Amino acid sequence: MDKTRKRALAREYKDRKQVFGVYAVRCAVAGKVWVAASRNLDRQQNGTMFQLRGNGHPNKTMQSLWNAHGERTFVFEALEEVTDENPLLIDALLKERTAHWLKVLNAKPVVG
Repeated sequence: MDKTRKRALAREYKDRKQVFGVYAVRCAVAGKVWVAASRNLDRQQNGTMFQLRGNGHPNKTMQSLWNAHGERTFVFEALEEVTDENPLLIDALLKERTAHWLKVLNAKPVVG
């Protein structure tokens, strides 16, 4: 791949629109579900899995289940994309939708 193509791909990656939303992490073996909001759903899965693989996730229960049962028992799921024409309302909307999914799924917060 030539340098021009590499630069173009890098620029496209950086210029991608961030997707705000709510996600869940599930451990099928334990029947546990954790929910949180993200300002970048596309990158959140990689970040979460990186922390778990490195034994550094802040949620100690999730980390211990990961260590006990392994990656194959965990699923990352984007539950909902959140948009609003007023960027000042995004945080409130993310908080509201996270509370909704915590209740619907009888889940725990990812961190907290």
